[in-house]
Amino acid sequence: MTMPIDELNKQFGIPGVVRVEEGNGGLPKLCISAVGGAAEIYLHGAQVTSWRPAGAEEVIFVSERSHWEDGKAIRGGVPVCFPWFRGKADDPKAPAHGFVRTRQWELEAVETPHDGSVTVVCATSADLITRRWWPYDFRLRHRITAGKTLRMELIATNTGSAPFRFEEALHTYFRVGDVERAEVRGLAGAAYLDNTDGNRQKMQEGGLKLTGPTDNAYVHAAKTVDIVDPVLGRLLRTEKENAATTVVWNPWQQGAAKLSDLDDDEWRSMLCVEAANILGATVSLGPGEEHTLHATLGLADS
Repeated sequence: MTMPIDELNKQFGIPGVVRVEEGNGGLPKLCISAVGGAAEIYLHGAQVTSWRPAGAEEVIFVSERSHWEDGKAIRGGVPVCFPWFRGKADDPKAPAHGFVRTRQWELEAVETPHDGSVTVVCATSADLITRRWWPYDFRLRHRITAGKTLRMELIATNTGSAPFRFEEALHTYFRVGDVERAEVRGLAGAAYLDNTDGNRQKMQEGGLKLTGPTDNAYVHAAKTVDIVDPVLGRLLRTEKENAATTVVWNPWQQGAAKLSDLDDDEWRSMLCVEAANILGATVSLGPGEEHTLHATLGLADS
């Protein structure tokens, strides 16, 4: 059963730094005021929905029309995709991007490192519901450190007796001034599979400027990726570790019109650049083994 918000505050709250409160739809969220920045994290999906470095504007996009209820995904923020990405290959009825982003996670720990940042650890494990879709025993922990950067660590552990393979992603929705004027850098020379064109393999030449619906999975793309945003005058950086794939996504006008939880014009102010291990980069874990995906978001003047 879910721990009441007042009990969560008694156990994990830090006056003036961390508080747990009722968020949208009555879902519990953590509000963080660290030395280097502020953040909000929902226990629903262990999902970051806001990060504002000190003296800067909001970095994370969340749709005004997002659903805020148990069993439905939050549109925006940083959804956690696990143990598959997009649709499940052998079951079209399975939830898209896996099942952990629509679950309420447990709050495991709140820590205050010496640098003035705040670390929140959320966890979820296999149960009867997850085994309906995926028959393996696992524990997943999301360790989020908010301050002048936003560091996310997705830690998967095989707690069962059988090996398994999985896909994963930290599906970051960045807030941009105008997606048609933004440019993604750091992917030049990388091969990618274009999901808007039957997953045909193509090659990225130079920086990426989006001109229409985009759903690219860049393979062997483990390097740092930047979004240059001339409208808001900043550079959004994603540094990755143990993430072999980079996904870039925007539904554009025609795709947004099909999404009930995205306003018709909101596609213009969002751009997803995701640290991931999908397709040929799926992760294998034997019994007792652990894998950690790291993504650190930073902000600089463009």
